[in-house]
Amino acid sequence: MKVEFWGQEFQVNMFIGCIGGFLIAVMSSMFGFGGGPFMVPLMTVALRLPMYLVVGSSLLAIFFNTSMSSIRHYQYGNFDWIFFLCMFPAALLGGYIGPQIAKRVNPTVVKRIACVGLIILALNLLGVY
Repeated sequence: MKVEFWGQEFQVNMFIGCIGGFLIAVMSSMFGFGGGPFMVPLMTVALRLPMYLVVGSSLLAIFFNTSMSSIRHYQYGNFDWIFFLCMFPAALLGGYIGPQIAKRVNPTVVKRIACVGLIILALNLLGVY
C-alpha cells in the first residue's frame, strides 16, 4: 500500500502492520504497558516509515488500544481514579510539548534517546535495573 504524507510517498506492507499491531495490542493489554516501545520499532524497522510520521501515528494507534484496555480494567476493578487523575494532565502536557521538542531536534538524536529508553525499560522488565 502506498502512503502519502507531506508530499512524500511511502510503500507500506499493511499485512505486517496489521499483524504486528494486533500482537502488540494483545501483549500490551495483558501486561499493562502502553505499546509504544514496540509500535515505534515496528513502524520504523518493519514498515520503513520515517520517525516524524511514526511518532504521531503510533500515539494515535496506542490511544485507542489504551482506551479499550482502561475500560476493560475498570470493569474488572483494576483502576485507580486518583492515579489516573494525576497522570492524565501530565500526559496531555507531555503530548503537547514532546512533538514541539522533537521537531527541533535531529531525528538521529531522537532515535538514540528512544533506544536508551527502550534499553532501560527492558532492563527494568527483566529485573536487572
